[in-house]
Amino acid sequence: MACTCEVIGLACVVALILSATAKAPYQMRMFFIFFGAGLIVFLCVPFMILRPRDYRNALFPSWCFRQLCRLVGITMEVRGLENVRKDHGAVVIMNHQSAVDLCVLAYLWPVIGRATVVSKKEVLYIPFFGIGAWLWGTLYINRSRKTDSINSLQKEAKAIQERNCKLLLFPEGTRNSKDSLLPFKKGSFHIALQGKSPVQPVVISKYSFMDDEKKTFRPGHAIIHILPEVSTEKYKREDVQLLVDECQSIMQTEYTKLSKEGQALSSKKQA
Repeated sequence: MACTCEVIGLACVVALILSATAKAPYQMRMFFIFFGAGLIVFLCVPFMILRPRDYRNALFPSWCFRQLCRLVGITMEVRGLENVRKDHGAVVIMNHQSAVDLCVLAYLWPVIGRATVVSKKEVLYIPFFGIGAWLWGTLYINRSRKTDSINSLQKEAKAIQERNCKLLLFPEGTRNSKDSLLPFKKGSFHIALQGKSPVQPVVISKYSFMDDEKKTFRPGHAIIHILPEVSTEKYKREDVQLLVDECQSIMQTEYTKLSKEGQALSSKKQA
């Protein structure tokens, strides 16, 4: 009887180990990404303090983070560099999938121009990373207080014109890893119309190599495509929905195409 209990107990332990092992790649890679990002920023903060709120503060951390991504098996490529115009500002809109989007920003930052990211205020309280992101110019908004958010974004609309800034936003408003993009919120487009700035869509292929729900995370490849700017000259403020629809249609078509290609490249990498 005792022997039987020991066997059952051992079987339970083995089952737990196997269960943990099945999730280990996801848990370990995500921990490595978050811990590594925090450590990189922590080491860079003393130097960033010398020129606060400057987008150049993110250039070296971005390089470090790209190396970190490679260590966990993630590679990315940027296409459409010919579509980047640094002689004027723009509202850059991107699809939002997961925390791995940090890798996307690390690849975009050196090539997109004078960049500023808009993020929810909660990110500010992430140890080391929050203050580091503030030092390289991240604009934190309080979603629960619309007046504050609008005032902050209005200031950024002026910065787009005066300093040729590229304001990076996720118009879906939340993470989405499905085959279809979520309906875009209008905030990004109001900023573009107010500042008479073009909208530049950036599409990232679906992360077929990871699944947050199933807790799977394998090596993989993603494609970042910077699309041509969409002019806002023909739109009035009351036509904002037409601008939203045009950009969403362009991005959905490209997202579907890129995701198929990205999945094929990831499959080759995992083989």
